[in-house]
Amino acid sequence: MKFDQWLKKYFKNSTESKTNLEESFFAINKSTAVYALSADPPTWGHADIMMRAAKKFSKVYWVIGVNPKKQSMFSTDQKKLMLEAYIKHYKLENVQVDYFEGSIAKYCKEKNARFLIRGLRSSSDFQMEYELSVGNRGINKELETICMFTKPHYATISSSIVRELTQLDEKISQYVHPEVERLIHESIKK
Repeated sequence: MKFDQWLKKYFKNSTESKTNLEESFFAINKSTAVYALSADPPTWGHADIMMRAAKKFSKVYWVIGVNPKKQSMFSTDQKKLMLEAYIKHYKLENVQVDYFEGSIAKYCKEKNARFLIRGLRSSSDFQMEYELSVGNRGINKELETICMFTKPHYATISSSIVRELTQLDEKISQYVHPEVERLIHESIKK
């Protein structure tokens, strides 16, 4: 949302000076971040990065990447419910779930987010994230990529491990939120 749209929508009849409102608008938007993921399903590791980002930024868009060419076990709607379970668990009011298709750099620009959060589980993730950040920066010059390292006890958790364990009918409660586990089992039974 552009400043003039924000002004019209929220401060139409305000007596506050336009300069003060403009400073507030840009201060808020400078601290907006996007944490995009294609997790299928999202784990405690993903949620931990989101929760830590929410403590650093005034607004975080936790975004589901939609790739029609990629086969997912869970639908976008199911993933949205899963992300919302983690947000509710951590009691975060500054995190909003959304989804996008296409360029995350363009999505960030649309949301006036200047920061893109990426989670790193190991040093092998770094090269790929570095290359993506260079590409994203080519699309959106204002976008800064911030990498957050996963806590050590979450470093070995991955969506693919959770999917595989689920298909083997093994216990997954240590890897995902109980509500996410329930949604996974519901989906498998169908």
